[in-house]
Amino acid sequence: MTKSELIARLAELNPHLYQRDVERIVTTIFDEIAAALARGDRVELRGFGAFSIKKRDARQGRNPRTGAAVDVSEKAVPFFKTGKQLRERLNTDQ
Repeated sequence: MTKSELIARLAELNPHLYQRDVERIVTTIFDEIAAALARGDRVELRGFGAFSIKKRDARQGRNPRTGAAVDVSEKAVPFFKTGKQLRERLNTDQ
């Protein structure tokens, strides 16, 4: 599901809200999650999952075309761990 599909689905389920308001809500939520991760905070949505940041150390990589050694710098990457309720919901026999 894309962001626009999510907005359309939420607008459909909430006919009392304008689509532009639903779009503003979804964008604000995503922006706040991104801002919290940028600050190094953890974002937990109970029953859904938790977003956090993991650090990857600097390392020596290889250029796949030439085989030459390449320095890969340290970086932070987003990480998502599913919540228990989401895992259970995905793994129930339907």
